[in-house]
Amino acid sequence: MGDPAKRKQTLKFLLMTAIIAISVGVASSLIQGQLSLDDPLKNCINGRNMKHKIMINLEVYVDNQEIEIPANVGFTEQCQKSLYTTSNDGIIYAEWEKEYPFEIGHFLWMWDFPLRDMDQYKSKILVNGKESTDFIKTLLIDGYKYKAKFISKNYDNSKDSDFLPPIDE
Repeated sequence: MGDPAKRKQTLKFLLMTAIIAISVGVASSLIQGQLSLDDPLKNCINGRNMKHKIMINLEVYVDNQEIEIPANVGFTEQCQKSLYTTSNDGIIYAEWEKEYPFEIGHFLWMWDFPLRDMDQYKSKILVNGKESTDFIKTLLIDGYKYKAKFISKNYDNSKDSDFLPPIDE
């Protein structure tokens, strides 16, 4: 780059590339922001007129041990999300301005449940006592009871079995 003309041309090219990259980034952010205005999973419901409300009961088990769902899932200092809990009793609430297909996975995501640590082939979701084929994509329906049974990837299920022969009486 000893030639001043080539240096000037290279710097001009780098500057134009930077301007284009920044423009694409800003435009992408603006478009994504506009598209997510109606996304109940990304927005706060504070001050909105919630017309669609549901309440479900959820029990969560990991490696055959019941896990308490904490109170105040979906709440931060200045924001209440559309999926939330108010206590640790397993009652989950979902609210939005219009009907929305909330899924059990949406709540697990909102809760920061470590789904990646679970063996999804051994885990299951029960709805009113029947296994759902949709797993975490199971829709939340007002008044239904859900039971999530997760098996972690590190779980040793041999401790659940007794290898002694049965005793004849």
